[in-house]
Amino acid sequence: MAASVENLHANPLLQDFEFPPFDVVDAKHVRPGIRALLKKLETDLEELERTVEPSWPRLVEPLEKIIDQLTVVWGVINHLKAVKDTPDLRAAIEEVQPEKVKFQLRLGQSKPIYNAFKAIQDSSQWQSLSNAQKRIVESQIKEAVLNGVALEDDKREEFNKIEQELEKLSQKFGENVLDATKKFEKLITDKKEIEGLPATALALAAQTATSKGHKEATSENGPWIITLDAPSFMPVMQHAKNRDLREEVYRAYVTRASTGDLDNTPIIDQILKLRQEKARLLNYSNYAEVSMATKMASVQKAEELLEKLRAASWDAAVQDMEDLEIFAKNQGAIEANDLNHWDINFWAERLRESRYDINEEELRPYFSLPKVMDGLFNLAKMLFGIHVGPADGLAPVWNNDIRFYCVKDSSGCPIAYFYFDPYSRPSEKRGGAWMDEVVSRSRVLSRNGTVPRLPIAHMVCNQTPPVGDKPSLMTFREVETVFHEFGHALQHMLTKQDEGLVAGIRGIEWDAVELPSQFMENWCYHRETLMGIAKHYVTGETLPEDIYLKLLAARTFRAGSLSLRQLRFACVDLELHTRYIPGGSETIFDVDQRVSKRTQVIAPLPEDRFLCSFSHIFAGGYAAGYYSYKWAEVLSADAFSAFEDAGLDDSKAVKETGHRFRETVLALGGGKAPLEVFVEFRGREPSPEALLRHNGLLPVIASA
Repeated sequence: MAASVENLHANPLLQDFEFPPFDVVDAKHVRPGIRALLKKLETDLEELERTVEPSWPRLVEPLEKIIDQLTVVWGVINHLKAVKDTPDLRAAIEEVQPEKVKFQLRLGQSKPIYNAFKAIQDSSQWQSLSNAQKRIVESQIKEAVLNGVALEDDKREEFNKIEQELEKLSQKFGENVLDATKKFEKLITDKKEIEGLPATALALAAQTATSKGHKEATSENGPWIITLDAPSFMPVMQHAKNRDLREEVYRAYVTRASTGDLDNTPIIDQILKLRQEKARLLNYSNYAEVSMATKMASVQKAEELLEKLRAASWDAAVQDMEDLEIFAKNQGAIEANDLNHWDINFWAERLRESRYDINEEELRPYFSLPKVMDGLFNLAKMLFGIHVGPADGLAPVWNNDIRFYCVKDSSGCPIAYFYFDPYSRPSEKRGGAWMDEVVSRSRVLSRNGTVPRLPIAHMVCNQTPPVGDKPSLMTFREVETVFHEFGHALQHMLTKQDEGLVAGIRGIEWDAVELPSQFMENWCYHRETLMGIAKHYVTGETLPEDIYLKLLAARTFRAGSLSLRQLRFACVDLELHTRYIPGGSETIFDVDQRVSKRTQVIAPLPEDRFLCSFSHIFAGGYAAGYYSYKWAEVLSADAFSAFEDAGLDDSKAVKETGHRFRETVLALGGGKAPLEVFVEFRGREPSPEALLRHNGLLPVIASA
């Protein structure tokens, strides 16, 4: 017994850390660490329920401490699972997850806490509370209801069983996607088979082969290994002349996690069935209504926006397809009369090269990661008056490639920190790019009792790693992705909100959360910003002016098609969570095919199983919320148009507008309703016009 107590004292998850001990946390710490933490929090919760009063110090402050400890410690192991996955870590998390969910439900369904919040709302002190405090009270009451606080015995038990099962299923869904992505490897030994692949893709494929035991692999002579990881998959779709290879890789990609022991089909059906039952228990007619209860939009409003954007995009997308067919025909392509899914990206790249004389691959040498980060930080300094500098060594990291940064205000005081994990590691790291909080700003959790605890974020991307002695050379899309994730990080880090429950990205309605991230992407097309980062990594020369103008012109290339792609995802998500009946006459794939008739110019393959890897809605937070990308794109385009109105060449006006953006969108966190925050910044409510204009789709809507 003494030994195990000692082990707990040494358990890194239970230390009082400022920066998480990412370097030493191991699978073996998870079970004892989480169990000890839950036991402590259980005691804290009982104490809170015993002594609770409807006042800030006796209700909200102790509650924030309980919520925060679980969020931070669980966040550490969940993050490691996403970036450093091992079978042992998986098994450990899987074992303690039900205990963690059980505690969360116990907390979320606490009648004494719920009643105390109701009492605050009904009391005479309500009017004296700040905006942020009122938002906390209102959202805690709403969350408690959605957590089943009002359900009685049998129904509550059923609800809790559903929550446990859903948590387990979405974990399994994500694991299956990672494992299925990892499983596909295409070994190529004949150079003819990979003709057209750019040097960076060949180097990566050879590097992958080396790591898989082909020690003699070189980018020149192979062998090469192609995987379904984005930095490997995308170049094949865009550049491989070998149509059979494109087809094989494409089919593997859209059928990931849809067969054998990694098949996500039954998991999806089970998830949808349980979400429907959960909605019924809470007296909603479908799960989308549950999801929208904490968002800006309603089901109807979301569907109206999607339909408006679909109508504006359709003719342009049909034209895109015709342009491709004509172009392929002129190039003498045998497939021109029968372009299939694995041909579209390939011919789109050729058309883009010929129309704008621009080649994604030739741009890479101008976008080396260190230069891109410098330019991004210079932009943040100019817009928001902050200084971002390296702080490597200050905090432990999970991999040697991770960089750690400190953010300081104009007077040189630290206001936040963040980790940056840029490169793809297919064997242990999940795909995609994301930002998440490590800890959030908080007055109650101040480390010295005088200044609030500072926020810490992590930004994770999956871009092409450095090959040999070259730095990571990025595609323009990867540059946009870094800007996007940094936008999320800024909202987390530049918050001025001291109430921890609504600081940074906490408490912001989900469909507004993409505003700062998509807003930042616009700056990739801003001349001064782009010219500041686009320096050739060998010669140092700046991107030639004519190429910049071509990039600008190419911005709306295939905008109709790209818009419809997002709309397919958003519409199928809403359809599955509003009208679909699990076990009914239609399968989930029938629904996708039906939605695609309205949203895709060429129908998906009959065997397309993209839903089986649609992690956003089955293993992430976007269930009945994928429309948020489009909803927030309207907000972000309109927010950027404030800078256009002020004059992008007028540095004084840009700084003033940037300051206003920082003081509203980035500073207020979840402490004020997003629509009010937007109006405070923009002076009026949002309009979709700027988005359609940026996408070159405005004339279409004017004539529609």
